[in-house]
Amino acid sequence: MLRAALSRLPLRTAARLPAARSLATAPEPQLFDYETITANLSVGDAIETVEAAFCSLAAGKVDVPLPMHITIDETAAAGPGDCHVKGGYVSGAATWTVKVASVSFYKNAERGLPPGGGLFVVMDAVTGMPCSIFQENRFMTDLRTGAAGAISLKHCGIAADAPGSDNTIGFLGCGAIARNMARAAKAVRPDFVGTCYAPDGSHETFAADMSAELGIPFTAASSAEACVSTSDVLYTQTPGGATVLELGWLKPHATIIASGTDQPTKQEIPTDVLAASKYVSDLTKQTSRVGELRAAIADGSMTEGDVYAELGEICAGTKPGRTGDELIVVDLTGTGAQDAAIGQVAWDKLGKK
Repeated sequence: MLRAALSRLPLRTAARLPAARSLATAPEPQLFDYETITANLSVGDAIETVEAAFCSLAAGKVDVPLPMHITIDETAAAGPGDCHVKGGYVSGAATWTVKVASVSFYKNAERGLPPGGGLFVVMDAVTGMPCSIFQENRFMTDLRTGAAGAISLKHCGIAADAPGSDNTIGFLGCGAIARNMARAAKAVRPDFVGTCYAPDGSHETFAADMSAELGIPFTAASSAEACVSTSDVLYTQTPGGATVLELGWLKPHATIIASGTDQPTKQEIPTDVLAASKYVSDLTKQTSRVGELRAAIADGSMTEGDVYAELGEICAGTKPGRTGDELIVVDLTGTGAQDAAIGQVAWDKLGKK
C-alpha cells in the first residue's frame, strides 16, 4: 500500500521521503518508573542546569510557550482536578521536553492516592524521536521548582550576616514542594535556621523530618504570623486558594519566594505586599496571567511595567538581585525552560547512550 502511494507522488517528492523500512525501525523510548526516578535524582542535580536555563531564557535562547491548562470539572464520572501542560527547548541542548502534570485531585485521598500525577516526555533534538518517558508523578516538577527556589535564595535572599538578619528561613505550607525547597536552600546556604507553619498541622512533622534529614534546627511555629515575622527569607507553597500573610508581619528586608500560584484561580501573596516589593518574576508573560502578578494587575496596584526583573536576567548578571535591605518577592509559576532543564538532567543521568 505504501509503495503504491509513493508511486503516485511526483518523482522529486518521492525521492525526498525516507525508505519505508526506516519508518518501522524508529527506536522505542525508554520508560522510567517513579521508583527509579526518585532513587536516582535529587534537587542538587538540578540547580546548576536550571540556573543555566534561566540565563538562556533571559537571552532569548529558549522556546517556551505559555502553559496549556485543562480543568476537569466535578461530575459523577470525573474530577474535580486540573492539568497543565508545559514544555520548552533550550537552544543548543540535545533534548527538549513536554510535561503533563495533574494537580488538585483532592478526592484521591479517599482512594489512597496523591492529589495529582505527571509524566515527562523527553525528545531527541536531532531526530525528533522520543528518547524517554518519565512517570515522575510530579517528583521532577518539584525538583525543578526547588532548584528555582535555591537560585532565588542565592541571588535575592538577604545575606546571612546582614544587619537585622537572624539567618532564618521560613516555610508556609509543608508539603512535598516545601521539602524540596528546604533541601535546595541547604545547598546554597547550609547553615540556616528553619521555621515552618501549615494550617493542616503538617508543620510539626515537617520540622522533625527536616531537622533529622538536613541537620538544621527547625521550629514548628504557632501561627502563620509567628513564622512570617521571624523569617528573613520566606518560602510559600500552599494550594494558593487564599492569601497567607500580611504586609505588617514581614521584616522590612524579607525575601518571599512564592511558588503556590500557577493558575488564574490562585493567590498566596496580598497585592499590597507585591506593590511594596522589588518584584521579580520567573517569566512575566506567565506571572501576569497565572501568577501572583495577575491579581495585582487585576486590582490596578501594579502593571507589567512594575516588574523589576525576570529571574533569568538576575542569574545572567544583566540586572542585580538584592542590593540592600529592600523587600523582594520572587514569583515562581514554573517555566518550560525548567522542565526542559530537568528533563535533560534526567536523561543524562538515567538514559542509555
